[in-house]
Amino acid sequence: MPDVESQSQGANPKFGFWPVAVLVVCLVAGLLLATTRQVSHGNELRTDSTRLSDLVRGAQGDVDDAAAIYDSLSARVQELQENAASTDSRVAEVLADSRELADTLGLTSLSGPGVVVTLTDAPRDADGNYPAGASPDDLVVHQRDVQSVLNALWTGGAEAIAMQDQRLVNTSAPRCIGNTLLLHGRTYSPPYVVTAIGDPARLGATLANEPGIKTFKQYAVRYGLGYTQQESDRLTVPAYTGQLHTEHADAGA
Repeated sequence: MPDVESQSQGANPKFGFWPVAVLVVCLVAGLLLATTRQVSHGNELRTDSTRLSDLVRGAQGDVDDAAAIYDSLSARVQELQENAASTDSRVAEVLADSRELADTLGLTSLSGPGVVVTLTDAPRDADGNYPAGASPDDLVVHQRDVQSVLNALWTGGAEAIAMQDQRLVNTSAPRCIGNTLLLHGRTYSPPYVVTAIGDPARLGATLANEPGIKTFKQYAVRYGLGYTQQESDRLTVPAYTGQLHTEHADAGA
């Protein structure tokens, strides 16, 4: 049998080499980072917004294909549930209970009075130039602008909100990537349209008092960004068609 102790002692020089090697790699990496920061003056050497937007758009086809498969399977599941409910009273009872929760979960469309808010990027002039004194960052709708509108509408008691053609639920997270909006796996370009069902007067008041919206309106006046707000007696917010993620369940008594 080999001498375990002698093997361990022979391995010590190898183990002693790695801490030194790791230290050297860390020093080189730190030097490279410091050099990069100095060259870029503390800023990014290039922006990733355009590249990210292109990647998101490129993946849209795959998302659309997956969504079509999901819709087909969902329809099949619903058909099987209805067939089972016709012969099983327990299944029918569960389906009835689930329908009662559908409105609360945003799984049914809702119509009523409300407000429509539209946000738009600023246009360039005929020669493709930016307005005087403006940077590209000043001329696009940002994540904070979208979030300010949504916060104001929820605060104003909105019963349901849609952005573009999709219903927002408690797990929705609209994200702005460059000049592209990402919502529930789909991408959209401006204008961004937010539809809210609720008391128009109350919704209008909270929109008017939201600090982020006040700032956006100032940029709109200065650089030509678009902000419109319209009340209506009859609006419709579609049902949420995405997947719900359940974290807690109550089986009842």
